[in-house]
Amino acid sequence: MKKAYFTSVFVLTALFLTSCGGEAPKEEALEVQEPVCFYSYNHESSEMTWTAFKFNDKTAVGGTFTKINVEGTTEGNDPMAILKSLSFDIPVSTIESQNEDRNGKIIKYFFGTIGTENITGKIVELGENGEATLEVTMNNMAQEVKGQYTFVDDKFEFSATIDVANWKSSPGIAALNKICKDLHTGPDGVSKLWSEVDLKFSTTLASDCN
Repeated sequence: MKKAYFTSVFVLTALFLTSCGGEAPKEEALEVQEPVCFYSYNHESSEMTWTAFKFNDKTAVGGTFTKINVEGTTEGNDPMAILKSLSFDIPVSTIESQNEDRNGKIIKYFFGTIGTENITGKIVELGENGEATLEVTMNNMAQEVKGQYTFVDDKFEFSATIDVANWKSSPGIAALNKICKDLHTGPDGVSKLWSEVDLKFSTTLASDCN
């Protein structure tokens, strides 16, 4: 009787192990889906600022342009493709330095001397190393401008230092410095307006993710 009992137990155990494979069931890995985002250029978030310098010690004078016309692929699934497609047109009459008299002199004596009503440009390259190349046209001349950019949390920021003399604008610098001689004269008695200008542009892309 005991023999029959042990035989039955053995058979039942063998069937159980065979049916279950002798292993605990494995959990299937859950597939994690990345959110799909749609991006669009947000004009209201865009800002272009400039910093010029006077006196031998390079005292900063800052300003912006109140109007920037931007064209390109303004929406899509690839934010970098949108940024790389952008071009801009800036009417110089919209310059703003927080001084109405200075605004008028910059427009008349600098931009007027070099015959420039609009500054235009486009993005040529955005490198993976954070280096950017733009093409900027002023005084009927197109020149490449190299700078640095970041793109974090949908915000694009570009900065560069240019020498406006590269656009053959030295006559404009001289004309503006002459009309503003007293204002550009530093403690050392020297009147100086530098041709180097710092530029910064920033914009935040609107995003809709699901």
